[in-house]
Amino acid sequence: MTHLSVNVNKIATLRNSRGGRIPSVLGISEIVLDAGAYGITVHPREDERHITKQDVFELKEFLLAYNKSNQVHKEFNIEGEPSERFLELVLKAKPDQATLVPVKPGEITSDHGFDLKEEKTKSKLRQIVQTLQKEKIRVSLFMETDVSQYSLVKEVGAERIELYTGPFAHAYDHSEQEGKDIFQEFVRAAEAANALGLGINAGHDLDTENLNVFSKLPHLLEVSIGHRLVSEALVIGMEATVKKYIQVLG
Repeated sequence: MTHLSVNVNKIATLRNSRGGRIPSVLGISEIVLDAGAYGITVHPREDERHITKQDVFELKEFLLAYNKSNQVHKEFNIEGEPSERFLELVLKAKPDQATLVPVKPGEITSDHGFDLKEEKTKSKLRQIVQTLQKEKIRVSLFMETDVSQYSLVKEVGAERIELYTGPFAHAYDHSEQEGKDIFQEFVRAAEAANALGLGINAGHDLDTENLNVFSKLPHLLEVSIGHRLVSEALVIGMEATVKKYIQVLG
């Protein structure tokens, strides 16, 4: 079964638009986990336009208490750029997984994977990965479907990749057949990554419609979903939405 980690950035965005603590990131996270999600994902950006440092540490304490109280292990995944700022934050929060993502100045959301053919990028990532792994933090790299890059992921030392699914989702939005056609690129990518011993996560604009196709991806361990899940929850409620996603994932 593929695990669902829910990205709660959008909850923080709504809260920050008004100030105060409503809606509660912790309260929504509890609903998400009670509904069966495997974990919580956040992407704390430098400008703190949604998730703040305070949110990160409050979520860490919340998850520790939740897991102890319910005798479960729900994971905490923190995404972000490979910078000193992000590394310092992750080392203090000690999540289960750190997902390293390339960031462009001024971007609204992540829209591309790493190019590890750039030696400077590869060298920088290798150092960060080693530092995180010393603290027993699993590391995933945000990647596209260029299979020639996956041996470089192994050189960097990351345990997993997170496939950037934006191109698939956007093709599926246009037509289901276009989505199915581009899905074959992801199948080839997943098979190649698995053959190298890499675990496979995925995320970006996945929803209960296109997951009917994407959930069939071979070796898929985890999906991280935020924007479309929260958007659907505005209509049918968070608990019902999370359960619907889990059902689609099988």
